[in-house]
Amino acid sequence: MIVRVDDGHGRPIEISEQAAWTKKDHRIRADDEVREASNTKTVMATLVLQLVAEHRLALTDPVDKWLPGQVRNGRAITLRMLLNHTSGLYDYTEDPALAPALTGRDPHVWTSTEILRLVRRHPAQFEPGTEWSYSNTNYIAIGAVLRKATGRSLASLVRDRIAKPLGLRHTFYATGTAWHDRHAHGYEPDAAHMPPDVPDEFRTYGGPRHDDQVDVTGDYVTASGADAAIVSTAGDWSRFYGALMSGRLLPAAQLAEMRTTVPEGGPEDPDELSYGLGIERAKTGCGTVWDHVGVVPGYATYNVTDSTGRRTASFFFATSTLSKQGHQAGAALMDALNCALFD
Repeated sequence: MIVRVDDGHGRPIEISEQAAWTKKDHRIRADDEVREASNTKTVMATLVLQLVAEHRLALTDPVDKWLPGQVRNGRAITLRMLLNHTSGLYDYTEDPALAPALTGRDPHVWTSTEILRLVRRHPAQFEPGTEWSYSNTNYIAIGAVLRKATGRSLASLVRDRIAKPLGLRHTFYATGTAWHDRHAHGYEPDAAHMPPDVPDEFRTYGGPRHDDQVDVTGDYVTASGADAAIVSTAGDWSRFYGALMSGRLLPAAQLAEMRTTVPEGGPEDPDELSYGLGIERAKTGCGTVWDHVGVVPGYATYNVTDSTGRRTASFFFATSTLSKQGHQAGAALMDALNCALFD
């Protein structure tokens, strides 16, 4: 695992630790590249809001304006609803048809068109705009809108609008299995050692096997990727958060839109966790933080910042399948990181 904390005072704290059996594959360092998974959504939302500031998109645009007929309820769902997960769209990762691709056993990379066609077979979870439910499909649609509105690939948009201007040398939108530099290996238990509560279709992963584990580092399992394809490092992500929260990437009006949230627990639980446009707000015992969590096979990442971007923290686990004790440890580590920002 990797932990990095920058409390805005002096040099950041960086820690990397690994199990002995993983050292034959790679000696982990705190500056290794990792798959950021759903943290990708913060970058996609930033790109959308940049185009909003340029009057090329509007948050009130119906999805059908850009993807006519491709999304169920596309006339009623706006770009804002996609970005803050109030669209009601079914989460494509729940469909068993995707399981072989999501576990690295099928080399086919699903396109956004294929995923949206699959999702149209599923009924909506609720009427657009009436509830909140996290759905990766929302950002598959957002990626398609970005490509349509700009005529450019998502990889080039991330490179030219985010990574190059900020000097993020290890941050890129992955379009395959290749890494750019040193990278942490990711693992999942083999089928015989997978926890019993894991569904059958997600018990077997593709990749080299040893020590009761599967090395999934070489798998590209993020479908078309707009929801989870970005690779980065803890240090790069700290610089990204700093630029985002300080207004270097977005004008004040669009940054305010990003930080306009809806409660994740519904109206009866409006305070603790709420979701903005591609970013989450958490009210903790130590202070309010902005964060996102990402999980793909082999990688679980958590990135957090204060409202100014001067204080940031990250941690990374080299697996997405955690035991009960692992989940408890992860929750405790999240709490510790949040509080470390304000010490």
